[in-house]
Amino acid sequence: MKQELIDELIRLAFKEDVGDGDHTTLSSIPADAMGRVQLLIKENGVLAGVDVAKHVFHTFDPDLKITIFIKDGTEVKVGDVAFTVEGKVQSLLQTERLVLNVMQRMSGIATTTRKYVDKLKGTKTQVLDTRKTTPGLRMLEKEAVKIGGGTNHRIGLFDMILLKDNHIDFAGGIEKAIARAKTYSREKGKNLPIEVEVRDFDELNQVLQTGGVDRIMLDNFNVENTRKAVEIVAGRYPIESSGGITYDTLRDYAETGVDYISVGALTHSVKSLDMSLKAF
Repeated sequence: MKQELIDELIRLAFKEDVGDGDHTTLSSIPADAMGRVQLLIKENGVLAGVDVAKHVFHTFDPDLKITIFIKDGTEVKVGDVAFTVEGKVQSLLQTERLVLNVMQRMSGIATTTRKYVDKLKGTKTQVLDTRKTTPGLRMLEKEAVKIGGGTNHRIGLFDMILLKDNHIDFAGGIEKAIARAKTYSREKGKNLPIEVEVRDFDELNQVLQTGGVDRIMLDNFNVENTRKAVEIVAGRYPIESSGGITYDTLRDYAETGVDYISVGALTHSVKSLDMSLKAF
């Protein structure tokens, strides 16, 4: 599914940008003109999107020649050249913006993720992304989180059962929600992990009494209550902390002993990394 969605994204992006033709390029550049460009890094960070960029170039023009100098996941600095591309100038100009949009966004996410991952060094806690992604770009944004050293939570609504507050309230409580989730999985022949969000210690105890889940999410627990919850669970289930956790408080939560911390800010409010494609 991942590659299929990326292929569809690239197709739609070209349709959106090029339409019935890049008339600026087509009118000013001869069809047989050849040239080369380089991806120039203009801001320190973590590079991401090189493999996707290669796919974008070759989707538009299989004859473009790409020489890669820096791979995804590498820390880069101002002035570095990540890769060069040679071929028809018309192709280089028509792919330029899509490649930059993808790589700047992905590199911004990878850079932010690496910052969070580095702050967790020495703890067992992993930083997770969320579904707070740009519509249509989720696969690329979650791939960027992985490149930055983070861990993907569920990709979408299809690969995990995550019983959140609204599901629990509409289902009539935690016990009923878990029972229905297990029955559904059994009847559909699926082996989906079940995670349950809890809002307080009463709900936490209900989950522990009911059992049959794979992970517990502590929603908007402060640090002190998170530490207490870890003690109550006592290793019976992996624990995820979520809600209102910032870079400044990240380490405090990790030191309570939680297994995961989910951070929506990895994808929903990231600054793109500055770079450009320049002729040389």
